[in-house]
Order: sequence, then structure tokens, then C-alpha cells
Amino acid sequence: MNTPAPAYGETAQTNGHEFTQGEGYHLPEYPFVPPPELARSDTVRHPIVIVGAGLTGLTLAASLARLGVPAVLLDEDNTVGVKGAASRGICYAQKSLEIFQRIGVFDRIAAKGIQWNVGRTFAGQDEVYTFDLRQQQSFNLSQQPPFINLQQFYVEGYLVERIAELGLVELRWRNRLVDFEQNKDVATLTVETPAGRYRIEAEHVIDTSGAHSPLRQWLKVPVTGYHGDDRWCLADVRFGTRPPVERRTWIEAPFNDNRAVWQHLMADDVWRIDYQMPSDSDPAEACREEVVRERLARQFGAEVPVEVVWAGPYAYRNECVDQMRSGRVFFVGDAAKVVSPFGARGGNTGIADADNLAWKLAAVLRGQAPPKLLDSYHAERHQAATDNVRVTSRTARFLRPGNGVEHLFRNAALSLARQQAFARALVNTGRMSVATTYTRSPVCSRGSSHAGESVQNAVFRWAGNGNGLGCLNDLLRWADGRLLVLVFGDLSLAACERLADLSRHAPLRSVQVLDADATPQAVEHIRDVNPRGVGHLQGACHVFGHAWALVRPDGHLAATGEAVDASLVHAVETALAVPTFL
Repeated sequence: MNTPAPAYGETAQTNGHEFTQGEGYHLPEYPFVPPPELARSDTVRHPIVIVGAGLTGLTLAASLARLGVPAVLLDEDNTVGVKGAASRGICYAQKSLEIFQRIGVFDRIAAKGIQWNVGRTFAGQDEVYTFDLRQQQSFNLSQQPPFINLQQFYVEGYLVERIAELGLVELRWRNRLVDFEQNKDVATLTVETPAGRYRIEAEHVIDTSGAHSPLRQWLKVPVTGYHGDDRWCLADVRFGTRPPVERRTWIEAPFNDNRAVWQHLMADDVWRIDYQMPSDSDPAEACREEVVRERLARQFGAEVPVEVVWAGPYAYRNECVDQMRSGRVFFVGDAAKVVSPFGARGGNTGIADADNLAWKLAAVLRGQAPPKLLDSYHAERHQAATDNVRVTSRTARFLRPGNGVEHLFRNAALSLARQQAFARALVNTGRMSVATTYTRSPVCSRGSSHAGESVQNAVFRWAGNGNGLGCLNDLLRWADGRLLVLVFGDLSLAACERLADLSRHAPLRSVQVLDADATPQAVEHIRDVNPRGVGHLQGACHVFGHAWALVRPDGHLAATGEAVDASLVHAVETALAVPTFL
């Protein structure tokens, strides 16, 4: 007689967003499908197992599937988002949107989300700082907007759909990792399901299970962090009248006892309002619906109809693992670091982590690069993590000064900003998320001044096909996980032969980039002309005149140069962590 499996325990909320008030969000539920290992006596080995189907894990899985790499994705729950919890992350930066376009979900996100580029900051009744991201060099060349606001569960749902469309990745709902071991040859995972337990092996394990990662605890990974006493009440609300579609922040909000407030519009006419609370406040009391409604009435007026969709407490912290790899395990997203959300640097950093690791895993598993390439994941993304921890920590101290000196600096900055334009840049309510430049990367050529920078998804014209428009992501998809070299200007016969020879020996594709009237020397060529008649692709690559730019599959520059010679060969070798091709 078979003994029935014990009941599968419900997933605990571990992300700090705990349901308190409001009707909440209605999330899709996905069916549990018994994995094939439950019916086998042997242990199946997979090239990649991803633990955690949140924003980062789903991005990684979709990126791998697009590159033709199979994987298994485990999640202990049966839905996207967190049941009974908030919308979680809401702001998606341009780099993330470029990644989503490459994966194939950007159009869905753009259709549902809210685009914005203007931000206004107030101290009391005074506007002390305003920015328009479209006017900033970091954002103005891309096909994607600076930011789109959208509830995180929508983005995760679109990624689930895309993974199903692409195939190759098996998404296993209600599969909880309960034990783990590894040696120099393989990692072994024990997984619990409603139908029983099973064991699988993996060559690589990617931990995207979040800030309370069990793998991080089991492996005793050192973490450097700071836990402050900053307390917030987050409220997702609908209004009878719509406020302006802008990011508005108050450093000293008179309607919140001179504490900070954030205001963002999301999809479905839902606004996220974040209220800074006293450090000794009772979270349950501060987030009671009646209390939240009183606070909203002080801000928007008692006559404005308000529907509270969700309200709950949150405490911010900053922490980062000392190493983003432990043996066969890679820590990605919140499993690697947690940052305060000022400037939208949390989820966006995890998306970039996934994009960075995906192409490197694909190159190694395809035999296009040695395993040493994977070491660069820590070098590059740990730099990004520590940069974001530093930036968001400074914002947190500006919003809640910790001592007399910090209070003095903030008051002086606000006083000057009210009177002098030069001081407005000192007002720090969150430095907006931008792509990290990998200045310490071992696989970006040190001799290139812009190596490691992200290339914006600039628009160009195809040479044929009716001279239709394309973008950098189209070329990266065509390169299919290989390096992409863009050669600007005329090419000699010798240079064409060198490019052809290099492409035969290395995972590389090359494209000649010309102005509107130049005569091509290469079969694969495009025109650096956009609808406004000027070339942006060359500027996005930070090169001028006759030059080349070596672009990685994640849209970062590996190197730039002038002549198609041995310097390009060396740059390709460096980018793939190989000793030599030719």
C-alpha cells in the first residue's frame, strides 16, 4: 500500500512585503506538474538549474532559452509575485527595457506600463530639483524610454509566457529546494514537491531565490551589510482624479510631518505612494487602512475619492555577498545583494545580473569560451552591486540624516537649492538606475577608453529591405550569442579578409556601418542614419571616424579601436577569456 506524500507546506512570505490592508492583487496560478525524476530511480543531470522564479530567475531563464540553452527552473510557489503582497518593484530602467526587448517581452511591457522621464523634487512647498531623463546623454540615444512603471507581477507573467514560447526551459512550480551539496564535479539538489521528493544533479546552479536565500545560508557565504532604522508605509491606491504622470518626491512633505514621500503611477491607474515613518513607529498601526486614508487625505484632499489596493510596511537595508560565486553556485539578484530602492536600483540590477551571466553560460556550454569566462561574472556584477549599495546608502542618509554633520549638510543643500541652480544637483532623492561601466573587468580591454560601457539600443537603417529601421538589439539577436564587431567607415580589402578570417576562427560576426551615401565593401552592412537623419549608433559606441567597436551579447563594449589588425584579435581573445585563436 502506498503511503500518501505529506501535504506540501505553503510558501512563507520572505521578501518583507507583508499583507496588511486593502483588497490586494489577484495573481495567476500555475499548475503543479510532477517532474519526471519522481518516476526514475537514477539521478538526472542537467546543465543548469535555476532556483527561484522571481524577476531575476525568469529573466535568466528566458535569456538562456533565447540563446538555445536548456535549463530547469524551480519555484516553491505556484504564481508570480507574492500572494497577498504588494506590487513590489515598479520602475524599469532603460537598460532593463533593452534587455527585455532582446528577450522578446518589451512590447508587452510597453503596452501595459506607464512611460515617464520627468521627475520633480520638493522640500516643503518649494520645488528644489527637476530633471528630464530624455535630455540626459545616458538615455537619449536608445529606442527604449528612460523608464517604464509597471507592477512587477505583470513583468514576471510576461516572462513566464515568453519562456513557454521559447521552450528549452522547464519551469517547475511548487518545487522547493530542501537540501544541497556540491563537489568539484557536480552539484546535487534535493527538491520537495506535493507528490514527494526527488534529487537532481546540475553542472551549474543559479541562485535567484531572493534575500533569504537558503543556499547562501547553507554555504555560509559572507555578507557585508547595513540594517538601518528607516521605516516606510507603502500604499498602492487609485484616485478619482489623476495626478500628473511624473515621479514626484518630497524630502520634507508638510502633509507627512516633514518626512519624505514618493509618488509614482503604475498600470491600471494605480499609484504607489511611499510614506517615510518615524523609526519607532508601529508598522501595523502606521499601515492600517484608516491611517493610510487619513494620510492620503492630507496629501490630496479629503474630497478626492480613494481606493486602497494594498498597504503595508517596509524597512530598507543594504547588503552584498563578498563573493557572487561559491563553487558551482552563482548568486544573482537579491540572493547576491539587497539595496534600498532609491533610484530603482534593486530589480534593475538583478535583471542586469541575469543578462550578464546568461551569455557567458551559453558561450561556455556551447564550447565557444573556456570556463574561466564565468569568473568575470563576479568581477563585473560585484562592482555593480557595491556601486549600487554605495549610491543608495548615500540617498538613505540624505533622506534620514544620521548625525549632526549629515543634518547640517542636508539643510545647507536644500537652502542653497532653493536659491541657486548649481546646488540642485546636491539634492539626493535617488540617483536613477543606469547601466554599470565595468572598469575592473578582466574581459574588457584595458587599453580602450570606453571598454565596459553599455551601448544604448540606437536606431539605424538596413541597407536593403526597403531601408527599414533596425536597432542594435536586432544585430545582437542576429549574432546569436557571439561577439559583434561594428566597423565604421570604409574597409580595405585586407581588412575585409582579416574580418572574414577572424570570424571563421572565433564566435564573432561583423557588420560594416556606413553613412547614407557611402559605398559598402562588406556584404553585411547597415546605414547609421535614423529618422532624424543623423547617425546615433557610432555615438552610442563612443567611437568617431574610422573605427571599430566590439560589442558583447549583453550590449556592453568589450573594446574599441581604429585599425582592423592584431588589436581586434587580442580584444576578442580577452572578451572570451581565451589565450589565442590564431
